[in-house]
Amino acid sequence: MPEEERTKMAASLKTKGNTAYQNRNFTQAADLYTRAIEVSPKPEPVFYSNRAACYVNMSPPKHDLVVLDCDEALKLDANYVKALNRRAIALEGLERYEEAVRDFTAATILDKFQNQATASAVERVLKALAAKKAAEIIATRGARLPSFTFISAYFAAFRPRAHPTLPENPSTGDNTLILALEALAAADYPHAVTLINESLEQGISWDEGKAEALNLRGTFKFLVGDVEGAKVDLTESIKLVPSFTQSIVKIASVHMEQGNPKLAFECFDDAIKQNPNDPDIYYHRGQVLFIMNDFANAATNYTKSTELDDQFVFSHIQLAVAQYKSDHLSNSMATFRRTLVAFPQRSEPQNYYGELLMDQQRFEDAVEKFDKAFEMEKQKVGTIPNVLPLVNKGLALYQWKQDITAAEKCCEEALEIDPECEAAVATFAQLSLQQSKVGDAVKMFSRQAELARSEPELVSALTFKYATLSQMEFLKNYPSMAAQLNQMAMSMA
Repeated sequence: MPEEERTKMAASLKTKGNTAYQNRNFTQAADLYTRAIEVSPKPEPVFYSNRAACYVNMSPPKHDLVVLDCDEALKLDANYVKALNRRAIALEGLERYEEAVRDFTAATILDKFQNQATASAVERVLKALAAKKAAEIIATRGARLPSFTFISAYFAAFRPRAHPTLPENPSTGDNTLILALEALAAADYPHAVTLINESLEQGISWDEGKAEALNLRGTFKFLVGDVEGAKVDLTESIKLVPSFTQSIVKIASVHMEQGNPKLAFECFDDAIKQNPNDPDIYYHRGQVLFIMNDFANAATNYTKSTELDDQFVFSHIQLAVAQYKSDHLSNSMATFRRTLVAFPQRSEPQNYYGELLMDQQRFEDAVEKFDKAFEMEKQKVGTIPNVLPLVNKGLALYQWKQDITAAEKCCEEALEIDPECEAAVATFAQLSLQQSKVGDAVKMFSRQAELARSEPELVSALTFKYATLSQMEFLKNYPSMAAQLNQMAMSMA
């Protein structure tokens, strides 16, 4: 047949295929599109894409054939958005999530971010991909401690207590317990973990000491993400010494980690019955209320904690922050000023005050506070400085002067001091995205995933990682679309 007649026949077959498709006769429609492909003098991407649409709608869907047809359509027209979307849907159905994210991302950018359904699909598949990868990582990686900064911050949230008094004739396990507590006080956390496990294996001779050991082992289990193991140890600690309110408070944290605030508040009520004058109970109940955005009641609890013991800096700081979140600006600033005077050698009030100043866009004052906080941290002997003020300074400089180079230098310095600082890694990743340094961003998100302590943190880091990887793939396949990619990166950062 002459080429012109073949073209007309192919068009006629396509029209008949469209009619069959509209009548939901997908098998007949697919056959008509196949005949159109066979008779057409040159391959047409729409024939392959339309046949793929038939395969999508068959019961069950023939996802493998959809992918093959869309591959052919996209070879002929790389910008064919319908084919990208159809292939993405099929890849999602086959649980080939990374490829599905790639295609949905490309379709979103090529559609100039106007198709809400495609944008929602990116989020949906990213969520499934990140959850799947997180489950694989958690199943294979061993228990490990989070960063030094994280552990230090966790233990700093509890007031220091005297070590338990040893019995008259202490056992080997009793003495090992004291060594573990001394290692904890020296911030030698890996050694503390080893010693506390050894003390329990060796056997502790008196209930108070065993309760203390179970409390500490349960705490470390919680920190490495073994939530159920932590709950078992902390519960056993309370059985041995019912008045051990710190174990009760820590079980409340476990319940919050599991998304059960009701049980957490029941724990706080039990702790108050055991020891109504323990200021830590009110501080940590305030923290839970703060997380739940109940800032007024959080402030009440911080105030109670401070009334019982005014020498704990974090009760004052959190009170000021809760007042700020409740829009009581003058009260908050006054509380911070009093705290700065009461704790002149502590870096934390300077840093948190700087964060509030940054939120008010008083950047110059904020940078001054961050500098002062970090100078105090550098004066510490025998421990790693807390680099959070340095990271905050970088953020302030970026927001104030859009000085992204200075912000990056702050993060680089922070990571040189503490390579496991999650805040520095996360900030560096976002700064890389802002500059479309997609490869650097992927490295930082991968590092953030390595440092993630909990499953939600891991899922979040992996979501950013795979979203960024899909952008890299788009840039490789569509180099002329760099401007649209920049827009997507800016919206993520």
